[in-house]
Amino acid sequence: MNEDERRKRAHDLDVTVWVGKGGVDAVVDELDDQLGTAELVKVKFLRAARGQTPADELAVELADRVNAELVDVRGHTAVLYR
Repeated sequence: MNEDERRKRAHDLDVTVWVGKGGVDAVVDELDDQLGTAELVKVKFLRAARGQTPADELAVELADRVNAELVDVRGHTAVLYR
């Protein structure tokens, strides 16, 4: 699946992982599990998680932690692929 196909498929996905005040650490295991069963996972970064850190930086960190590829970040929502 190429990058354009991933973005098209991601458009219709629902958010299944929310990063809140617990930060990235709190969702690593859940995201890893979801990426084991689904190629694409949509993640929402809530205000409590972001603080002063931009969502795109948090998304890069999260992708690194679960060995996934960051497909796209729009606003406070990211799509990861594995």
